Order: sequence, then C-alpha cells, then structure tokens
Amino acid sequence: MSKPTKKYRASLEVADLSKEYSIAEAVDILYKFPKAKFDETIEVSLRLAADPRQGEQMVRGTVTLPHGSGKKVTVLAFTNDAEAALAAGADHAGLKDYMEKISDGWLDFDVAVATPEAMKEVRTIARVLGPKGLMPNPKSGTVSDNIAEAIKAVKAGRVEFKMDKTANIGVGVGKCSFSQEQVSENVKALITAVGNARPAGVKGRYILNVAVAATMTPSVSLASGEYINF
Repeated sequence: MSKPTKKYRASLEVADLSKEYSIAEAVDILYKFPKAKFDETIEVSLRLAADPRQGEQMVRGTVTLPHGSGKKVTVLAFTNDAEAALAAGADHAGLKDYMEKISDGWLDFDVAVATPEAMKEVRTIARVLGPKGLMPNPKSGTVSDNIAEAIKAVKAGRVEFKMDKTANIGVGVGKCSFSQEQVSENVKALITAVGNARPAGVKGRYILNVAVAATMTPSVSLASGEYINF
C-alpha cells in the first residue's frame, strides 16, 4: 500500500472524513483542502440500488446544471444543414464527411448531436461511437429535430449521466473556480435529476450513498438526508 502524500494528510486535518455532511458543508470542506496548481473539477459520485444487469433498471438521463459544468464542450452535429448547425454554436457539422473521418479514427469532440434524419446513416458507425459514449441518443436529448436547440443546450451546461456496470454514476458538476454556492446548486440539481430517473422496478431505498470530491482531493460523504427521499 502506498504511503499517503503530504497533501492528502493535510486534507485529513480539515475535517473528519468518516462523517457525513450537508451539501453546503461538504462543498465548504472541499474548498478548505490544499489547492492544486490547476482548476480542479468537482465530481459527484452516486451509488444506486438499481441492478445494472436488468435493462429496465438502467438509469440514464440528462440534467442542465444551473451554472454549467465549467468544461468547454466540443460539439459535433450530424446534419445535412451544416451551416445552420455551425451558426448555432457547433464546433463541427456535417454528415458523410465526418462519418468517414470517424471511421478513420477521428474523435476530437465531446458530444455528438444529430437530426432524426441523419441518424439513419449515423447508426452505421455505432460500433465506433457507442463504446466511446459518443452515440447520439433521444433519451439524452442529443437526437432532435431542432438541432440548434440541442447544440445550445449542450453548450449551456446540459450534461448526461449514466449508471455503469457497478451501479455507480459519476458526473462533473463544476470547477474549484466556481463559488461554493454555484457548486452546491449544481450538486442539488444532479441529485434531483438522478432521483427523478428512478426505475419503477427499484423498491425501497434507491440512492445508497453520495460523495463529492475534487480532482486531487479525498471524497466527502453527504448525509443521507440530502437524498433519502429518492
């Protein structure tokens, strides 16, 4: 087992990390941890009671963070009207030309959006986009007749969440350069969105635990009162 770093040991002096805290308290603790030399991402991790082996219990959705994620999102729009998509804020737009580039290994974008018409062709490269989590999907709002609105929503701070094979969800909700209030509001928005995505087949407690952490810090557990209603 590796020896804890000096910075990690200093973090342990800030608060008792065996305890649970309110969202505001947890964020305040994060901001008191020793700072890194870059603007760290703040991430929320949720452990769910849903069974990832059962398709009907898959938890997936989107949430528009009130203050955005702080991440510059590069958007590729699959559409026959590239000019309109670029005018709406897309970084790249087109159809067959970009499909060919992707087939050749190009993946320099964070989110792909598409019109329903374009999806008929985009599905042929699903084997490339799917494993990378880049395949447009109606459930995540990335397949839309109004491609301009889809682009603007992604750029404005709409992020996707999806349960992994271990029933966990991890989502970046801001940067350490955000105010504590902004981070707290983003955390609340994410927990609410995940809570509202509860599968009908999950009985009893749904969200088992939630923790927040910055890129280089230990995690801080949230009190169950912050999510027990879900």
